[in-house]
Amino acid sequence: MNKFICLFLGSLLLSCCSQKGTTKGSDVFTESTSGANTGNSVETPSFDADSAYAHVASQVAFGPRVPNTPAHKACAAYLVSGLERYGAEIYVQETVLTAYNGDKLQAKNIIGVFNPENKKRILLFAHWDSRPYSDHDPDEANHRKPLDGADDGASGVGVLLEIARQISLNNIQTGIDIIFFDAEDYGSPEFAKEYKLNTWCLGSQFWAKNPHIPSYKADFGILLDMVGHKDATFYKEGHSVSYAAPVVEKVWSTARNLGYGKYFINAKGGTITDDHQYVIEGRNIPCIDIINLKPDTPHGFGMHWHTQNDTMDNIDENVLKATGQTVLEVIYNY
Repeated sequence: MNKFICLFLGSLLLSCCSQKGTTKGSDVFTESTSGANTGNSVETPSFDADSAYAHVASQVAFGPRVPNTPAHKACAAYLVSGLERYGAEIYVQETVLTAYNGDKLQAKNIIGVFNPENKKRILLFAHWDSRPYSDHDPDEANHRKPLDGADDGASGVGVLLEIARQISLNNIQTGIDIIFFDAEDYGSPEFAKEYKLNTWCLGSQFWAKNPHIPSYKADFGILLDMVGHKDATFYKEGHSVSYAAPVVEKVWSTARNLGYGKYFINAKGGTITDDHQYVIEGRNIPCIDIINLKPDTPHGFGMHWHTQNDTMDNIDENVLKATGQTVLEVIYNY
């Protein structure tokens, strides 16, 4: 994950990046529906954190999921089979993407569709690749080593696989699309001579121009990125607030009502270059990013970010539960 974060400014955590003035998606949720379970009779299934944790561990067990490696290929097959097992209609976008250094990446965007006939749709997404470099590791000798990506990549995918499983067991009326984007984390490393823009999120950039369904639209989207760390804090990310403020408020108020306010912090955070940015810009879909932000670190993320320490030892089932249950509550009561 994540490429670039605007520095946090002061105790108010205001984003320092400039934003377009228009707040999009304002008709998705109204103020009167900003809480969880606001009169709907739909029973939300219970998110199984053990199942999500097992999905995270299974991905990590393949090794670093870096494009053009056997681990990447094996994990892709695992993700496709998982979505198929849970009853999704499958699309796999295979393409060759060009990395910051000119390398050609054999990439796959993996897509699972539920209730394809329903025009009322929600997009849920995460990236499934892991970073080829540990360029923020305190030991410079590790900077060119790939990392496990237990939190940065696998955690969001694990949560979405468990959500897919719950959908297979509990009927949902809304159309749900789950996308695992590839090549998100192959952006310019710290040791590169030149930082190049738009070298991150290559899979979502490709999909935004070439959606699996022509003229694809969704009412809104939710990105999960680094949602498993034991000390996770989810501040309201800048692009999310600018383009999908009602969705942000719906999700954060739902989390508070479910008792997860210690993770979903009711304050603004930094502005992140992440997959949701390209979905917003390319498909005009209001999207939010649920992402672990740390205003007291030099880069704004957890200290395990882009290091050899992004391992299963940091994954907390309580955080997976908080994230997954909140998203389930939102989608089953939309």
